Amino acid sequence: MNKDIKGGLAWGGGIIALALGATALRQFGYIDADTMTRVVVGINGIMIAWYGNRMPKTLAPGNIARRVQRVGGWAFVLSGLVYAALWAFAPIDVAVGGGCAAVLGGMAVTLAYCLSLRRRAKAA
Repeated sequence: MNKDIKGGLAWGGGIIALALGATALRQFGYIDADTMTRVVVGINGIMIAWYGNRMPKTLAPGNIARRVQRVGGWAFVLSGLVYAALWAFAPIDVAVGGGCAAVLGGMAVTLAYCLSLRRRAKAA
């Protein structure tokens, strides 16, 4: 089995186990609903950061693709960490809006960099 598939399955299983564990802790009264939501949703930011960290380490066919992977990797690591931090410390309404904005910002940075490289390649 491919290493990336194993990593994805591990993340999926880990998130499901975390959600089930948080639900059980809530039912037993150890944590409240707010904490359960923060933990379960906030782990997605850590997953985004992990995948962003993996991006530059994958094989790319050319120099331009490697440059895009580096910029995209940094963008996703930072946006994932911002997402997780917001879900850990900010009020829920701020975490929802700010977290979505952070992830969309990471995607926008990557897309803008791709388009700028394309524009430079066409001009040359």
